[in-house]
Order: sequence, then C-alpha cells, then structure tokens
Amino acid sequence: MKYSKILLTALSFALIQSCSDDENIIETNPDNATLQASYDAARLKIVSIEPTVSGFENATYTWKLGNEIIGNQKTLGFVSDKVGAYDLTLEITSGATSKTIKTKVNVTQELSTYSKYISQVFDYLPAVGQFTNKLPAYVDGDTQTEMTAKAGKALVGEKSTMITLGGYGGYVVFGFDHTILNQKDKRDFKVLGNGFAGSSEPGIVMVAYDKNKNGKPDDDEWYEIAGSEYTNPTTIKNYTITYHKPTVEDSNATPEYIKWEDNQGKSGFKAKNTFHKQPYYPIWFGQNQLKFSGTLLASNYTEKNGIWTGKQYAYGYVDNAPNNSEDSNIDIDWAVDKNGNPVKLMGIDFIKVYTATNQEAGWLGEISTEVAGAYDLHL
Repeated sequence: MKYSKILLTALSFALIQSCSDDENIIETNPDNATLQASYDAARLKIVSIEPTVSGFENATYTWKLGNEIIGNQKTLGFVSDKVGAYDLTLEITSGATSKTIKTKVNVTQELSTYSKYISQVFDYLPAVGQFTNKLPAYVDGDTQTEMTAKAGKALVGEKSTMITLGGYGGYVVFGFDHTILNQKDKRDFKVLGNGFAGSSEPGIVMVAYDKNKNGKPDDDEWYEIAGSEYTNPTTIKNYTITYHKPTVEDSNATPEYIKWEDNQGKSGFKAKNTFHKQPYYPIWFGQNQLKFSGTLLASNYTEKNGIWTGKQYAYGYVDNAPNNSEDSNIDIDWAVDKNGNPVKLMGIDFIKVYTATNQEAGWLGEISTEVAGAYDLHL
C-alpha cells in the first residue's frame, strides 16, 4: 500500500506539471487576432479600425474590400463617400502562419453639408523671409496662437488669401470638415499658391488621417507626398537647418543679416533686400534659434543677365505649377512612409505644407513657398 500511494502521488504530480507546462505554451505563443464586430461612421468621415493582435512577429497586414486591397498597415483608416454596409477582410501573415478575420462598417448620411475648402488652420510657423511678419501681418504682442489664427483667417473658406512660409522649413498645417477621399486613378486635392511660368517656389506636402479621432493632427502619423523629385539623387532626406535670430535689427538692406547652418556642413546668411525692411525673423517666436527638418529639394532658380527663373518641377508640390494647371493637383496615392515605402490611404484629414528649398535668388530674395488656400477636388 505504501508503494502504491507513492506511485499514485508521482503520477498525479507529473499530470499536474504537464498541464501547467501546456498552459505556459498557450500563453507564450498565442498567435491570436480579433476585430470588433462592426463600426459606425458618417459618410466622408474616416474611422480607424485596428485589430487586437498577439504573436504574429513581423507580420504583414492586407485589408480588403471584396477583392480590392484597400490598406497595408495594421490600422486601417476606412472612409466612403457612399452610404451603406461594407464587409472588410483582414489577412495577417507572419512567416508560414496566417489568419483571416472580418468586420463590417456601417456608413450613414452626414448631418450637415460639407465644404470642399479648408475649415481650420492648426499650426503656422514661417521660416525667415522678406514676407514674414507681413503675410499675415504681425501686430505687437501677437503670440503663436494669434498668428496661427491670422493664418486661419486668410486660408479658411472659399475666399482665401495668401500667407508666406518663408525660407526652407517654414510650414502651415490645416484640415477640413470631412475626410478627403482617395479616389482610384484620380488626383484628390489642390493647394493654391502664386506660382506661374518661370516662378516656381516648391513646397513639400505631408498628409495624415485622424487616427485617434480627436479632430487634431497631434499623435497621427504624417506621410510625405513623393513628388517628382523624391527619388532624385540631388534630393536630401532628413535635412535640418537652424536659423539664428539677429542680435541687432537694422532697417537697411544687408547681405549678412540672419545666419544659418545645416546638418550637411553648410552655412550662410539670409539677406535683407531693399524692398522689405521689416524684421525677417518671426517676431513672435520666443527662441533665439529656429530649427526645421524634412526633405530638401535642389535649388531650382538660375540667373541669366540679371533675370532669375524658377524651374517648375513635374508634379507633387505646392506653389510650383499655376493654380489652373493639373500639375498643381495632388494624388494621395503618392504618399510614402518615413522609410520611403508607399502606403495605401483611403483618405486624409490633415495637410502640412513646408518650403522645400534653401536658396537665395539675388535681388528676388529667398525662395519661399506661399499658400493661398486648398480644396477637395471630389466635392
């Protein structure tokens, strides 16, 4: 009896240990993914759909609507311009392991009519330039918030006027009261500038959608619109420039006015010309250094017999082609991520534009992108 009890105890312990080991295996290698059963959204309002995933190391994500691939990232920003119910499929693949899960989006009619024009400016900070502090006009005591509001007054709505972004890196961020839909084989939106033949001052375009659904471009990922020069060997990625606030403000023109240096080992000065004698450094910006980073395009202005001419790039930029040209229209399908990989976006809510070149063009002054409004090409 004694030996049988010992044997029984040993077997019981082994069984318990085996179950415990099995439980540990399940917990550490779950390879599981789920989706909410359904989502609701208004027409032309993007909704973020993200699976709950465990396991699936280095997975790829393929979202489909029917047989059409509509997304290639873990989180899908879904939007439609038509009311109805949409059945979506997500395929997750990790090595030899794959899983398919489904969900549904119910799209309803919007409560009020949308405008195709800019509805809000979220941020505005120009670099140094001959129109900085003038377009829009700075008034003594204005803060960053107040200058952003002035940029909004200029750009919001159908009857928009112009603002300057100054030299390289100066930017404006704005949005719409709806999501701009990415329509297949069509360009989707236009940002207005004041470019014309021989006068192109290109600005780079960034786009984002409201992933966290708070109505602000805060934690949402930005994607660069890869224009015609994106893969040009002369284009510099991860470029950074620093401008230094001048210690003495001289109303007279001077070539050595505002010093700058970049992360390419270059430095120089932004000159003050005889036509514009106000301060060129944004007066309301409280720091002595102004720093911008992004993609730098090659200088596009050349001089002959005292006449400066700005070459127009083929596509994908602001203030590059005339406003009435197809070349000034932007296709969301040109968007790439921070590593240069194409991304499939169903729509975008926010746009950022920044001056793309760092060039002085003699008596013309610095090359600076101007923005004069924007609108959805599909409404």
